[in-house]
Amino acid sequence: MSTTITFNQLRKLKDNLPEGSIRTIAEELSLDVETVRNYFGGSNYDRGKCVGIHVEQGPDGGIVELDDTTILEMAREIIEGKREIHYKS
Repeated sequence: MSTTITFNQLRKLKDNLPEGSIRTIAEELSLDVETVRNYFGGSNYDRGKCVGIHVEQGPDGGIVELDDTTILEMAREIIEGKREIHYKS
């Protein structure tokens, strides 16, 4: 399922994740950590892959269309305390 969010909302969500969340999401989905970071607006494509985000320039950092909301939903669950973080650095 796809969804639309502003780039700034996506980055704010990432910034509110507790330490170790990115690694937990990556491990649970069998993805590289950099791939999960790229989902939240990173750009390390040497180590990570693009995971279906499309950015259109505009106000509030632009509009981001996410092809798959699995990572987004997991991040929200972590922030809401509905999902545990398995990895601590």
